[in-house]
Amino acid sequence: MAEQKVMNRWYVVVGAILIQLCLGAIYAWSVFTPKLTAEGGSYNFSASQAAWVFSIGLLVFAVVMILSGRMIGQIGPRKLAVLGGIVLGAGYILGGFFGNTFASQLIFIGIIGGAGIGLAYVVPIAVGVKWFPDKKGMVTGLAVAGFGFGATIWVKSAGSWFNLLNTLNFFNLGGVQSVFLLYGVIFLLAVLVGSIVMVDPPAGYAPAGWTPPQNNPGQSAASASGLVDFVPGEMLKTPQFYMTWLTFLFSAIAGLMVIYCIKLFGIDKLTAGGMAAATASAVAGTAMAWYAIFNGLGRIVWGTVSDKIGRKMSIFLMCLFQGIIMLLFYKMGGAGISLIAGACIIGFNFGGNFALFPAVTADYFGNKNVGLNYGYIFVSYGIAGVIGPQIAGFFKDAAKGGSDPSIWVTPFVIAGVACLLGAALTLISKPPKKS
Repeated sequence: MAEQKVMNRWYVVVGAILIQLCLGAIYAWSVFTPKLTAEGGSYNFSASQAAWVFSIGLLVFAVVMILSGRMIGQIGPRKLAVLGGIVLGAGYILGGFFGNTFASQLIFIGIIGGAGIGLAYVVPIAVGVKWFPDKKGMVTGLAVAGFGFGATIWVKSAGSWFNLLNTLNFFNLGGVQSVFLLYGVIFLLAVLVGSIVMVDPPAGYAPAGWTPPQNNPGQSAASASGLVDFVPGEMLKTPQFYMTWLTFLFSAIAGLMVIYCIKLFGIDKLTAGGMAAATASAVAGTAMAWYAIFNGLGRIVWGTVSDKIGRKMSIFLMCLFQGIIMLLFYKMGGAGISLIAGACIIGFNFGGNFALFPAVTADYFGNKNVGLNYGYIFVSYGIAGVIGPQIAGFFKDAAKGGSDPSIWVTPFVIAGVACLLGAALTLISKPPKKS
């Protein structure tokens, strides 16, 4: 092993971030919802229909991750990342050319685009924990940080940076579909570049100076475990799987609800307080962009913190803070600065999910099968992607086109209580023992 030439493992992090920047485009969905739901506009979607495109994308993303967890061992991580990039890019390109109806956007952006994300997403995580067994929390945070940061790029490019939604008009497709088309080409090319370094380390690889925990009894139990490998069939028989699954579900509902509705909520709440509609829209867009930035930061920070204090305590604190802020978020939305502050905190905590849950999956069920096992855990995220946005869309549609901001109170309370339940579940969870 010492005589083999080994790639610098930080190249894997760079490639992972590049891939995830593209996969995170789904979190930019709120930038499209005002145009899709505008009365008398080109699309005239209901709030629920706009939510369904987003929700189906998340659900397909999560379900396909189970398939990709199996495929990564069969075709290898690099080919799987390439396949994901092709499918994701194709979905958005087709959505650009043909996405003029709800059904077509559901198919191209939701189903095909979501499948592309699901195929590629697991690759940087599975490869990263093998190159960084000494820093699983940190590397999973870095590997998926691009997912959060990417949303900022795609939101601001479509909006205030380049105003692509109002300036692009490829082939007379209009702003929304032109942005889909441009983004699809970018996603395809960038994921292909990032996939070049998505390769597993050589057999027997260990970072210089790192001693596996079984040979170093003094090493903190919080820093790394994952020494006993569970296959999915074994994992599914443990109560820890279901407790982890439910905790992820409860925690993700809040973040996904806010991603979907922050622009709609911000406009309703700020205009009710006397702010001009155009200004309210700009402030809400800024809140979404900051949400995405802190989403990315949360992945890095929570992952790194969890290497120090342990995954259990980190997940408990993350869910607790998220529950509290969701219960306060309606009030915070009444002023631009507090709306942005609330969005930052929610995004920061939500981002932590994507560092902590793959890391705790590796801790509980082993490093060897983390790509496959995490796919089963991640299904909870897909279901949260339906529950969170659909709850918000239901209450918004119930207002029958009205802009009374009080309709947002109930969805936020539901999400806040769910997060507190996740915190409670985490307190009683313990690592499984393999018989």
